[in-house]
Amino acid sequence: MPSQRPDRIRTLLADLVAFDTVSDRSNLPLIDYIERYLASLGVSAQRIVDDTGQKASLWVTVGPADKPGLVLSGHTDVVPVAGQDWTHNPFELVERDGRLYGRGTTDMKGFVAVCLAMVPEMLDASLATPINLAISYDEEVGCVGVRPMLREVGRKPVKPLGAFIGEPTQMQVIIGHKGKHGVRATFRGLARHSSIAPDGVNAIEYAAELIVEIRRRAVLLAAKRERDSLYDVPHSTLLTSIVHGGAALNIVPDTCAVEFECRGIDISESREVTDAIIGWAKAEIEPRMRARHSECGIDFEEILDYPALDTAADNPVVTLAKQLAGRNDHAKVAFGTEAGLFDSMAGVPSVVIGPGSIAQAHTPDEFVEMSQLMACAGFVERLIAHCAKG
Repeated sequence: MPSQRPDRIRTLLADLVAFDTVSDRSNLPLIDYIERYLASLGVSAQRIVDDTGQKASLWVTVGPADKPGLVLSGHTDVVPVAGQDWTHNPFELVERDGRLYGRGTTDMKGFVAVCLAMVPEMLDASLATPINLAISYDEEVGCVGVRPMLREVGRKPVKPLGAFIGEPTQMQVIIGHKGKHGVRATFRGLARHSSIAPDGVNAIEYAAELIVEIRRRAVLLAAKRERDSLYDVPHSTLLTSIVHGGAALNIVPDTCAVEFECRGIDISESREVTDAIIGWAKAEIEPRMRARHSECGIDFEEILDYPALDTAADNPVVTLAKQLAGRNDHAKVAFGTEAGLFDSMAGVPSVVIGPGSIAQAHTPDEFVEMSQLMACAGFVERLIAHCAKG
């Protein structure tokens, strides 16, 4: 059966890539496909549907359901291709020089394809410790879909021993990542003809004060002594990402929206930083706007939130990951994953390890190397052997 792995992985990945699962679209056709594939092997899956009925996650157990198992977790959604210069159809798998091209090949349908391809070998192994597949949606827009699934996991009589989240790390063991909190601040000003600008309340100019303060605090974060050298960017980061405002050159702008984010090293640092900025703006900017006109002010809205991951290097799940990967090093990454939620919501210790490079994620002509997929299959093969021993 190992000789059949490359073909099974290619076939499954081609099928998965063919589903356009950009986050603003339904993933149900892909979920239907996975369920049919699993059913053909005699495996059932629990479907967790969102409130719209257009998105779903799958929780799959191979092996004894009454025992705590180990989780292989991946998401089904991908980022948009609009505006990117692809040399071929992004939703058609193309293989060239040992590379498999297509949207999601690295992030992260390649990992999902490997896990599905290894299900027959899981079944043949008569597992003593179960292996769970956690297949989610809307990870790219804030790790949305994994949350209802983790609430379901929390209701189960047994809790998983640990989770491996298959984001692209080139099969390196990742024990930590930064958390993120994103906020939209909408400034409500007062429009007037620009010839009588003093009579208006310029939403953009007040928003500029917030942007400058965000920049000032970002510099302070970068200068903090508390650093973590395992990160490529060894400190928390803060920045303004999007600004929209104004209607015409000759109109005092009555609205301006500013989106900003913090990526924090400490578990709750991201929210603490953004909450402090919101408090500052309410105290320092908004009163002056209201003094000009009572209906002016600032509305704040949370647009994204996920916790940091900080798994101890000596945690058993880290030791196991290193054994299965055949390496003894570990690292941390700046990009976020669902791993922090497995830990914070379900109490499941987690590491991030998967095929491909984050440098390929979200890019035109995204690809994953076949050698990386086979290395991942080897990881899962050793996991199967470990779980067969109990």
